[in-house]
Amino acid sequence: MIFDVTPLKDALVVTLPAPTDNRGLFVKTFHDTTLKAAGIDFDLKESYFSISKKDVIRGMHFQTPPYHHSKIVFCPQGAILDVIVDLRKESATYGQFFAHELSQKNHKALYIPEGFAHGFKALSEDAMTYYLVSSEHNKAHDMGIKFDSIGMDWDVENPVISERDLSFIKLNEFKSPF
Repeated sequence: MIFDVTPLKDALVVTLPAPTDNRGLFVKTFHDTTLKAAGIDFDLKESYFSISKKDVIRGMHFQTPPYHHSKIVFCPQGAILDVIVDLRKESATYGQFFAHELSQKNHKALYIPEGFAHGFKALSEDAMTYYLVSSEHNKAHDMGIKFDSIGMDWDVENPVISERDLSFIKLNEFKSPF
């Protein structure tokens, strides 16, 4: 695994090992010892994936304390533009966003620390987004901020967005518990 810093404090882009041979490809998505050596103490509690059509936007999601979590997100099928926002009040990068393409071809993952909102835009048909999460889902603490309130140009004319995601409050209205 190769770890690259992002402009947002503590968030990292991770290049996943992806050796190929005459049989195809093998991608290692989680290795506790390597993560710990990079300063990431990640306690896996839940794993899930979504499959999205092109121009679907999901986000910006997070869970509030005490059920907040960190995530490792990657895209084993298709391509997504993965987006995070720092919601930690005391962080030098509070309120800032970072976007990075994750795809089947580039074998990149994003390590998202606790206190960040997460979302993405599907860049291809049937894009699979896979999540490794450090806490279990808690409906009462599952929240979000509106995707179009973070200052990012999503570069899509007619995004497909859930009613729930459209109902979120704007970033400037959000009172962060982080």
